[in-house]
Amino acid sequence: MKVGQQINFVVINKQANSLHSQIADGQYRATSLGRNAWKSLLGSQGSLQINCNKEGFNVKSVGIRARIGTLGNEQNDCDRCDSRIGFGTGGWPDSSITCGNAVRYSSDNGDKFIQSTRYILVQ
Repeated sequence: MKVGQQINFVVINKQANSLHSQIADGQYRATSLGRNAWKSLLGSQGSLQINCNKEGFNVKSVGIRARIGTLGNEQNDCDRCDSRIGFGTGGWPDSSITCGNAVRYSSDNGDKFIQSTRYILVQ
């Protein structure tokens, strides 16, 4: 992700025929980067709610989604998440942010609405 002039990367080690095969069918596929790795894509600006931490490909909750990313919630579940970091994102709390960080309510680094430039490299 590129935020301002800063570019940050994380590596997702996932064996697959293609990136398309991981996202095209809309099925959730878990990853295990952890919340701090996802937040690192935004440098010191990254913010998530403390609970849920569902991450991977095609991550969804009621009214929020990420093709590749992570969701957070202030509640002790993943039912109605209010935060996300990722690529191909949409929904609450700001549907205009399709790549980056959107979070509202009780997050670990404040409310954020950060649109970023996306880079996805596949090997």
